[in-house]
Amino acid sequence: MRDAVGSFVGWPSDLIFPDAETPTRPTHKVGKGISRRIESVASQKEVPGRKLKSAAKDIPTTSGTKSQIMMRLEKMVDESDIMHGAIRSIDFDEGVFGAAHFEIIAKEDFQQLFEHDELGIAVIHTYIWYMYVTLMRGTELCNRFNFIAASRINATLITKNPTSVKNDLVDRFMVAGDNTTPSLYFLPFNSGNGGHWVLVAMDLSRLIVYYLDSLSGDWSKYPNMKKTVDTAIIKFRSKKNYRNRKDITWVRVECPQQNNSVDCGFFVLRFMRDIIALNRIDIPKMYFEEYKSYSRAHLDELKDELCQFIVDQRII
Repeated sequence: MRDAVGSFVGWPSDLIFPDAETPTRPTHKVGKGISRRIESVASQKEVPGRKLKSAAKDIPTTSGTKSQIMMRLEKMVDESDIMHGAIRSIDFDEGVFGAAHFEIIAKEDFQQLFEHDELGIAVIHTYIWYMYVTLMRGTELCNRFNFIAASRINATLITKNPTSVKNDLVDRFMVAGDNTTPSLYFLPFNSGNGGHWVLVAMDLSRLIVYYLDSLSGDWSKYPNMKKTVDTAIIKFRSKKNYRNRKDITWVRVECPQQNNSVDCGFFVLRFMRDIIALNRIDIPKMYFEEYKSYSRAHLDELKDELCQFIVDQRII
């Protein structure tokens, strides 16, 4: 799989960054991009997780075919200036990643959805934004689940400047408060050597790190990532004057496995979706009984949710 980090192509020359690092916000307007904070389309009085659980019952029996909402969005994109190189720049709620964040969405990002291709950072982040806005914002789930931007913590950046990445991770931990009650920090981690995605879920109060990989193997494939996470947790606890009463425990979760070379990003999104839907901080080593495997229909459901969200928020 190609490297999902910094994989945008076909941009104007002033937006191309050859070092694969995340670009900073443009100082000028590009194309007809938007930049706005969008209100939730879900009532904040809803029971957390209800939408995901009810949606899971309506998974289509056929897969690999495009739904009506996907075809509608595809038509909107085809008729927009995005097909001619324009982009959209979207401001996320600060609560998504604990700080101001914007995302650039371009033609190839939509094609990843429409063609079921390998996912890049823009799609990963936009689905995270969907989960935050639709399911979490204004509920107690915001105190239980936190997201870390893949554009700030990934293999490429760790190789270039591990100290800076570690400090960014500590800063993210500091934003959420004392972290003395159980909660999870989700880090969609990109390998940087082919674009493989894994999910790292950190419980700072119990010093447990869950590792979910839709391919075989464990965190030993990414020793620099593990070292960065461990040292960041230790530094955070030191800054908070917490006693490190025990070593950090890493747990490889026996999660659903992909059977092709493109689904890792979809699986990482589904992992986060299931954990939030079940409102579970403790992830069973053998994963959840409700989701022992994923069919193509489970992944198509994610795409339809994101397509509907993009249409509802008038991003095109």
